Amino acid sequence: MEKLDIVLYPEAGLREVCAPIAEMNDSLDKLIDDMLYTMYDAPGIGLAAPQVAVQQRLIVMDVSEKGNEPIVLMNPEVVQSAGKITWEEGCLSMPGIYATIKRPSDILVRGMDRDGKQIEFEASELLAVCIQHEIDHLDGKMFIDHLSGLKRTRALQQFRKLMEQKE
Repeated sequence: MEKLDIVLYPEAGLREVCAPIAEMNDSLDKLIDDMLYTMYDAPGIGLAAPQVAVQQRLIVMDVSEKGNEPIVLMNPEVVQSAGKITWEEGCLSMPGIYATIKRPSDILVRGMDRDGKQIEFEASELLAVCIQHEIDHLDGKMFIDHLSGLKRTRALQQFRKLMEQKE
């Protein structure tokens, strides 16, 4: 497995809508392994393909306490949603920035699993938040886009300061 470079905001690829995946193949299988390795190493609980400069509709996640229950979804879509939840989110493409976001608390998700089979399942709370966050990446959106103008401006200023300190 190979650790991939995580693309940081404001990289243009983070704002592009990703292409659907037609079928499973060996290069996609390797990408999935590399994305999981990169996500665990970061450490994070979710990673979308555009975050590693691949413009395809692929996300990987693991919200388990032990970090040993990976979920792979290709061409994911939220079919139904209900409820509301407020959660503090962060993003591997904006390290050090966190914001409280409101999203549906319960979702029905459809997509392809790692074997290329169509699956559908229900998700709630943290898993639902994570799936929605990663699907946003596939649609060229970031978690800061859910903030009010003022809060988004503050988050971006804070992120720029953090990046300047690292230089």
